Amino acid sequence: MKQNPLKVGSLGIQHVLAMYAGAVIVPLIIGGALKLTGTQLTYLVSIDILTSGIATILQVWQNRFFGIGLPIVLGCTFTAVGPIIAIGGQYGLSAIYGSIIMSGIIVILIASFFGKLVKFFPPVVTGSVVTIIGITLIPVAMNNVAGGQGSKDFGSVTNLALAFGTLLFIIVLYRFFKGFIRSIAILLGLIVGTIVASFMGKVNLSAVADASWLQMPKPFFFATPTFELAPIITMTLVAIVSLVESSGVYFALADITGKKLSEKDLVKGYRAEGLASILGGLFNSFPYTTYSQNVGLVQLSGVKEKNVIYTAGTILVILGFIPKIAALTTIIPTSVLGGAMVAMFGMVIAAGIKMLSRVDFTSQENLLIIACSVGMGLGVTTVPNLFAHLPETVKILSNSGIVAGSLTAIFLNLVFSIGKPVKQKSVSTNRDQSVA
Repeated sequence: MKQNPLKVGSLGIQHVLAMYAGAVIVPLIIGGALKLTGTQLTYLVSIDILTSGIATILQVWQNRFFGIGLPIVLGCTFTAVGPIIAIGGQYGLSAIYGSIIMSGIIVILIASFFGKLVKFFPPVVTGSVVTIIGITLIPVAMNNVAGGQGSKDFGSVTNLALAFGTLLFIIVLYRFFKGFIRSIAILLGLIVGTIVASFMGKVNLSAVADASWLQMPKPFFFATPTFELAPIITMTLVAIVSLVESSGVYFALADITGKKLSEKDLVKGYRAEGLASILGGLFNSFPYTTYSQNVGLVQLSGVKEKNVIYTAGTILVILGFIPKIAALTTIIPTSVLGGAMVAMFGMVIAAGIKMLSRVDFTSQENLLIIACSVGMGLGVTTVPNLFAHLPETVKILSNSGIVAGSLTAIFLNLVFSIGKPVKQKSVSTNRDQSVA
């Protein structure tokens, strides 16, 4: 049946709006934390939008080797924000991109038997990991609320008013609206917060004026990738957690669209995500995963056709070639960004808690896994010199709170799972098993 191009285009734009805040806030946070210049930040936002579009098209385009063929939109996962900042601070930009490329390669290599590995990542593990990641991001958000670490007006009443005003506006939108408005609440909060800040003289438009209208992507724009063991382990853990989350999105969309997923479909979906991460590393962008907010939009609109998602992906690619549009996002004041980050990073913690809600809390083993992994992750994050006197080979695995906490969860789950029978459930919930 022939569809109205205007309707398809408008639905594609709606999908772009639903994921746009998530797509641009990640490079803004990471770029700010790594002290990138305005020009570098504009490029980072541009290339992130462009690669989000390409990654989306790769996932929707089902072929012999990759692509699950469902109406899925991809963007940078928030679980990668903390690890990327930590890797950049300790190892530099080159190690970030080396670890992203290697994690993508590893995902492609393990895709064919990832279903067999999922049992090693039940909710007690993935929930703990996501909770740890969210907790480690909150200090970043609160520093931005105050105006950004090292800023002259750090903690000023103006910064606090802008930050908490933005957060309050987002909360009001969630309270009084549903559907599409709620899905773009973060984006609307950033826009309104920036407009208010402009009347206070806190918005500088020079970055927009200086940005060009057209820019071609350049491989290795920031740095030629280098490959360090600890960053690779970190990003691989993030990638595995993303695959587990993506599996849930795949099944949810399959249910909405009435498509029965085979094991081959899942493998091709995982490969597409691995390929997207390799692409992100080559163009100095990010790893990519499915965006669950767009699943809600498919359900809400009732439009399940892939051509709408192809349109959304194409729009993202076109926007990625226009730095002027990317530069608009870089003028958002740090405090306004911080207000939105409190909500967004809090939601990462909430997502982790939601995963943990599927855990059997009558099991003392599960309680101990959560207690030790979250405690280790938070402890190493708050006391970074804890393992300063250990050998370098050991510090590789212990310097990052996320890695330390994640490996603790995986190890303890193995310890308590070995020799115990796994409870059988339906195929769509096998990934939700925890230790007995």
